[in-house]
Amino acid sequence: MYTAGVQDRELKAAEYLQSLRDLAQELERAMHAIARNALAEFEESIALQQSLCGRLGELARELSAPLEVHAEDMDTWLDNDMTNQIQAASGVLQKLNLRYAALLQHSSRSVALMASLFSSFKGQFQEASGPRLKHQTWSCQV
Repeated sequence: MYTAGVQDRELKAAEYLQSLRDLAQELERAMHAIARNALAEFEESIALQQSLCGRLGELARELSAPLEVHAEDMDTWLDNDMTNQIQAASGVLQKLNLRYAALLQHSSRSVALMASLFSSFKGQFQEASGPRLKHQTWSCQV
């Protein structure tokens, strides 16, 4: 016979698992939005990621709180299948998070390079030096 606390934890564990999977989907969606340069979709994904992360944090705190369980309920609290699914989903999410972080870092560097290129563009003519004829060249500094 389950106590209400154990049943509640099972529901929260199932929600936690689903939230991990939803967050993984949002990371994939965000990466695809970056690749397609779809800013609105990317911003929407970021908002959903924030919401999911907040809920995951709440669920993690609730699930880690001590629970008074009767001895007969101890064997049934979070069966191995649920624990394995949570661990697998967490592993997938960690790998996606590394890819996502690398993509964002690479994108940030690209944006910084482009900003540097355009901000340092002075649009001035420079004369070649030396004994040859002086040629005018168009240049920008990077």
